Amino acid sequence: MAIDVSEASFGQEVIERSRQVPVVVDFWAEWCGPCRTLSPALEAAEAERAGKVVLAKVDVDANQGLAGRYNVQGIPAVKAFRDGAVVDEFVGAVPKAKVEELFDSLAPSRADELLAAGDELSLREAHELEPTRADIAVALARVRLERGAEDEALQAVEPFENDFASAGIAARVRLGRAGIGVEPLAGLAGEAAGGEFGPGRVAAVEALLTELPEADEDTREDLRRAIVGVLSEADPADPAARDLRKRLAALLY
Repeated sequence: MAIDVSEASFGQEVIERSRQVPVVVDFWAEWCGPCRTLSPALEAAEAERAGKVVLAKVDVDANQGLAGRYNVQGIPAVKAFRDGAVVDEFVGAVPKAKVEELFDSLAPSRADELLAAGDELSLREAHELEPTRADIAVALARVRLERGAEDEALQAVEPFENDFASAGIAARVRLGRAGIGVEPLAGLAGEAAGGEFGPGRVAAVEALLTELPEADEDTREDLRRAIVGVLSEADPADPAARDLRKRLAALLY
């Protein structure tokens, strides 16, 4: 069911909420005929997705500051928010198919839900549903490495050699088999990607950096790929990851 949002509640109900679930905002007014035409399609689309997308309504007459902030020049104006920012929008009483297209683009797919579950069975199903997604292949490879199934991990990432994380996992397996960085690399399997750069990843990258100066050309390339792959999964603003990127560049160039 749509929630009514004002200037006072917009920050919490739309901006902050959109960091957890996508929020579609309908800027409307009581006197607007096209708004009344569009509303049932928006409400039906929200109901069909059972909490995967939230619908909020802003009366532009009562909240002119919000209308100005988001450059609403005609109504109905529909804006989709994710992670606190507008990611899609349209103006006017568009056909139902256009409304469905917007909500479909925001709602997590079955593969997204399985990826979030994170266990190997779920990830295998997600990979079968969307075999071209590198992020799913990487997650699947990580859980396989965690149980020591290196060949299966390689099989998952093999089609994605141009993806940093995928290439990094393949390089880590080759390095481990050559006896390079075995212990710190093994500790990476259970660490989640993204967020704070954990001590296991810092230790692994530092260990690989020490191998770079004396490595032959092929090993040097695998070391670079492994390090870049680990760093690609970190928050770009993470200070530890930023320092390690600088050290890698200094050794390579």
